[in-house]
Amino acid sequence: MTHIPENLKYTSDSEWVETRNGGKVRVGITDFAQSKLGDIVFVQLCAVGDRFEAGESFGSVESVKSVTDVYAPVTGEVTARNDRLSDEP
Repeated sequence: MTHIPENLKYTSDSEWVETRNGGKVRVGITDFAQSKLGDIVFVQLCAVGDRFEAGESFGSVESVKSVTDVYAPVTGEVTARNDRLSDEP
């Protein structure tokens, strides 16, 4: 059975957004998207300080099957990123 957290908002492109304190948000891709990609081998991350408009590509995920863009679900500035993805995509 699939667990779908109720505190997240989802896009049609399989990204999710979690609203945090202070007007910040946390963004990721859904488990469904990850399972469709297969084994993920590389994640291209944007830089802290980069600004994006909603709908704009802000990174990509490369799997053994394909490379997929990840789109900003909201307009804003990157204040932190998960650098562990460089070693553990």
